[in-house]
Amino acid sequence: MARAFNFCAGPAVLPLEVLQQAQAELVDYQGTGMSIMEMSHRGKHYEAVHNEAMANIRTLMNLSDDYAVLFLQGGASMQFAMVPMNFLPTGATADYVNAGSWGSAAVKQARLLGNINIAADCEKDIPTRVPEAAELKHTPGAAYLHLTSNETISGAQWQQFPKTDVPLICDMSSDILSRPLDYRQFAMVYAGAQKNLGPSGVTLVVVRKDLAAKAAKTIPAMLRYQTHIENDSLYNTPPCFSIYILALTTRWLKNFGVDNMFRRNRDKAQMLYDIIDASGYYRGTAKKECRSDMNITFRLPTSELEDHFCAEAAKAGLSQLKGHRSVGGVRASIYNAFPVDGVQALVAFMQEFEKRNG
Repeated sequence: MARAFNFCAGPAVLPLEVLQQAQAELVDYQGTGMSIMEMSHRGKHYEAVHNEAMANIRTLMNLSDDYAVLFLQGGASMQFAMVPMNFLPTGATADYVNAGSWGSAAVKQARLLGNINIAADCEKDIPTRVPEAAELKHTPGAAYLHLTSNETISGAQWQQFPKTDVPLICDMSSDILSRPLDYRQFAMVYAGAQKNLGPSGVTLVVVRKDLAAKAAKTIPAMLRYQTHIENDSLYNTPPCFSIYILALTTRWLKNFGVDNMFRRNRDKAQMLYDIIDASGYYRGTAKKECRSDMNITFRLPTSELEDHFCAEAAKAGLSQLKGHRSVGGVRASIYNAFPVDGVQALVAFMQEFEKRNG
C-alpha cells in the first residue's frame, strides 16, 4: 500500500497507528460482534471510549476541575454563534481580534447577536500576521476577548497570547495540542477535530464551568453549554465514531508527549522555512515572527507556476498543496500526525522544481 503525503488543511492526516487500530476494530469492536458505530451511546463499551477521550484531553491540557470538557457538533462555525449566545449579554460588548479569514467569520456571526468591538484588525495585511498585544484596543469591562490562535489560510499564528482582565476565548482549531500551553489563561478554547484531534464531525470545547453557568436559561438547550456540561456531552446522540478516533489520537499523543510533539513540529516547519528563506524563488506569505508551525504558506513567481508546482507535486505523491481558494498560492499543512519524511520529501521536491523551472 502506497500512502500519499497528505498536506491537506482539513480533514487532515491522521496517525497511521490510529487508522490501523480503527481498521482492525471496525467490524468487531473488542469481541462485541458489532462496530463502535453500531452501538448504543448509553452502553458500557462506548461509555469507556467517551470517558477515555475526556480524560485524555484533561491530561494533555492539564485541566483543573474548574473546566468542563465537551464534545459537540457543528464545527468551529457553530461555536462562532454559540459563544456570543452564551457569553454576550444584552447591553454588553465583546472584543474580537480579526487577523484572518476565520477571525472574520467569527466576527460576522457575533455581530448578529450583540455589540462587537474590533480590538485589532490586520486581516488584509500583507505579509499576513497577527497583531502585537500593544495594538489591541480593549473595551473596559468587555464580556470577553475572542481570537483565533492560528489562521489556517494565511499561515499566521499567535506565539504569545495577550494578557487580559476579561475572559479570553480562543478558536484553536488548527493548532490545538501542537505545543505546550498554560490553559489557565483561557476561559474557553474550542477546536474542530479534523486537524490535530481526529476526523471531522466532533468539536472539542473546553470551558470554565463558572462562565458557562451564567448563560441565560432562555437559550435553546442544544445551544447552551450548561446543557452539555450537565449531561457529559450525551444530551443527544454524540458523533460516536469521531469521538472514538479522537480517543485513539489523544492516546497516541499522550504516549508521544506534547513537549516532544512541539519540538518535532518546530523542526518540521523550520525545514520548510529554511528553504523558503534561502530562495529567491519561493516567497513566504507570513511575517517571520508570526509564522505558523502548522500551515506553511508561500508563493512562486507566478500563479501559473504555482498550479504547475501543485500538479507536479501531486504526481510525486505530495498531495493537497494548493493554497486556499480565497488567496491562492501554496500551503503545506503539517499537523501533529504529519511525518517528518513527508516534509523532507517536499523540501527535495522544491529544490528540484526550482532547478527545472527557476
